[in-house]
Amino acid sequence: MKNIEMNVNGDILTIKVDISKTFGKSSSGKSTIIASTEGNMSVPGKEEVKIGLNVYTK
Repeated sequence: MKNIEMNVNGDILTIKVDISKTFGKSSSGKSTIIASTEGNMSVPGKEEVKIGLNVYTK
């Protein structure tokens, strides 16, 4: 994961992303990556729940 913090409290998933950071251009070169799970990942403590997240600018 790049620049993503996940926390589960009961049944609430909280996702934290620092939108001031960047990680360069996407593979297509059309956008700039801010944060990514880099594919689907299990939610901490809830292996059956999956998340796939990309945060970017054009």
